[in-house]
Amino acid sequence: MPDYELAIVGAGPAGLTAAIYAGRAGLAPVVIERQLTGGQMGMTFLIENYPGFPEGTPGVELADRMRQQAERFGAQFRIAAVERLRRTKRGVVIETADESLQARTLIIATGARQRPLGVPGETELVNRGVSYCATCDGPLYRGQPVAVVGGSDHAAEEALFLSRYAERVYLIHRRDELRAAKVLQLEVLADEKIQVLWNSVVTRINAADGCVAGFEVCDVNTGETSTREVAAVFVCVGAEPQSELAAGVVELDEQGFIITDADMRTSAPGIYAAGDVRSGAWRQVVTAAADGALAVRSAERYLQGLGGE
Repeated sequence: MPDYELAIVGAGPAGLTAAIYAGRAGLAPVVIERQLTGGQMGMTFLIENYPGFPEGTPGVELADRMRQQAERFGAQFRIAAVERLRRTKRGVVIETADESLQARTLIIATGARQRPLGVPGETELVNRGVSYCATCDGPLYRGQPVAVVGGSDHAAEEALFLSRYAERVYLIHRRDELRAAKVLQLEVLADEKIQVLWNSVVTRINAADGCVAGFEVCDVNTGETSTREVAAVFVCVGAEPQSELAAGVVELDEQGFIITDADMRTSAPGIYAAGDVRSGAWRQVVTAAADGALAVRSAERYLQGLGGE
């Protein structure tokens, strides 16, 4: 069983930053990721608010740069789905389908997934017009009308990205004002291709020939319902933590996010959490990166016997 000073599960911005800092500290970390490097960052078309990129940078390129930097400092990367975490006297055992790894310390940086709407038609039409990633699927609907559900930064960014391809973008929000940053709100409202449906909630996604054909929307003030024809519905209504592995290992909050202190320490000595999977995290690339750096500092202190855990 390979033995490491530090293992990192997840290779989004938190995990990648942790790998950079841990590599520079001489910990030779192993990073285990079940999908492509970058997490949700890697699926973002253009990141405009990460320091050092005045013109913005594609998320996939930023993820690749971070990985190269981590590898330069000695981080090892493995593509595998972690099936179980198990605490031992020596630290933590990370079990995948093919092998088990032993680590004295662990950083959980598994991120979050997009929350579903939970309306009729959604589950049946996933990958048939229902999507949670405009960067992934938006170009498939070139010249066709589409919808985005949500009012956050993420929803506004998705709508703006889709307006490059779609004939029209309906942005559906349950309130009378977007929650997105002011600069994004101004861009959305100035885009002639984007039509905001205020005070509205999607109640059903309609199908034809097994694919999305439109949606039913209800005005929350009047109760009136109407339908729109679209080829795709992109859901951006928040996130759920990918913390299943941590259940029973560390303490979670009521929503399933991992509870940490300000230094990313969880309820279990030697185990840390960073990024979107952490309770109270502001879900931005820059804050996830900061979490990853702090988690490594705590892990170093623990390994040196200074962690106070």
